[in-house]
Amino acid sequence: MKRAAAGGSASPRGVVAATGRPPVARARLTGSRRSPAWLAAAVRAPLTPAGIDTVIRRLRAAAPVWRPTAIAEVAAEERDPFRVLVACLLSLRTQDTTTRPAADRLFRVADSPAALLALSARRIERLIFPVGFYRTKARALRALSRELLERFGGQVPDDLDALLTLPGVGRKTANLVVSVGFGKPGICVDTHVHRISNRLGFVRTSTPERTELALRRKLPRRHWIGYNDLLVAFGQNVCRPLSPHCSRCPVAGLCHRVGVTQAR
Repeated sequence: MKRAAAGGSASPRGVVAATGRPPVARARLTGSRRSPAWLAAAVRAPLTPAGIDTVIRRLRAAAPVWRPTAIAEVAAEERDPFRVLVACLLSLRTQDTTTRPAADRLFRVADSPAALLALSARRIERLIFPVGFYRTKARALRALSRELLERFGGQVPDDLDALLTLPGVGRKTANLVVSVGFGKPGICVDTHVHRISNRLGFVRTSTPERTELALRRKLPRRHWIGYNDLLVAFGQNVCRPLSPHCSRCPVAGLCHRVGVTQAR
């Protein structure tokens, strides 16, 4: 079956409700053209766009020695939006070391919406175990596949708003599919990206949703694609949540170390 040509943890909120998704976050991000009052302060964080550019260049130069993310590995093997989408859903609240093998087992049996829908929820559970919430995710994957077949002809849409209508798909997953699966500009903000963007001094925000809005305003557009993968790999290998490895950080001289109280 031919699909459009074209991967870390986050809240499972979108997956737990396999038939829908709370509309609050989307409304907050897309409902009004007027900039919210907090946004001006958020983008006045100390690092300038030129400084951000330097940080990202240095991180990209250092990245080849880091362990890649599970989503990046899936996309590198075959840039298929459906595979990226499924891998993103599997990765929620799951370590990359668990996500990648689970995705491989599933794709060996079913790598299209039709093939996945043909499997029972129980069979999917066995294939993806021990990812977090594996029973809920098995049901969500079947609901997702049904929606893709009935509403999109078995194709993964490349539009953010259309992706957000799919069962189990939240902003993090939708942005990652757009950017990694289709190579279109999108800013995917998960816990790593939110934490590190603030720690470095790119933005000043209190939630991942606000971080996405602030980065859309401040981050040079040429860096949008790949930004999530770069910062997630950086966070997993160097810039850990507690006691980051500042002594071997390639951007230690530029980082504002916001919130860092102990480092190695």
